[in-house]
Amino acid sequence: MTLVKFANGQKNHAVNPFFSDVFDSILNDSFLSDKLATRVPAVNISETETQFHIELAAPGLKKEDFKISLDKNVLSVSADKKTENVEEGKKFSKREYSYNSFTRSFTLPEAADQNKIEAEYTDGILKLYVAKKEEAKIQTREIAVK
Repeated sequence: MTLVKFANGQKNHAVNPFFSDVFDSILNDSFLSDKLATRVPAVNISETETQFHIELAAPGLKKEDFKISLDKNVLSVSADKKTENVEEGKKFSKREYSYNSFTRSFTLPEAADQNKIEAEYTDGILKLYVAKKEEAKIQTREIAVK
């Protein structure tokens, strides 16, 4: 059974209100809008005693496609890739182009050492390592009872 949402009484379509309601509900469905909004890569952020880890899922890119910049305490990761499928020696009546681009920004905490940031890209995952300042590292010691 398929559930179709209607916007009864919200819009006034003189020609064919049923037709407009059905297509408006399908095109504005949250499932489709969620799929279109996921063009920004998913991210995992974790922390150890010595550094912060940021991982972005960005398959299909090359490490040359990424641009990582730091402005004050905001770390920005962006990628811009243009793909063109071209076969030489043929006249085309249709070509397919693909453009992929995104930008993600992260505000670094005060504990982050902005001079010690490293990045690597393997198996479709961009990994960023941000070291912690020495004074921010967790100091562990045993305290004697007197």
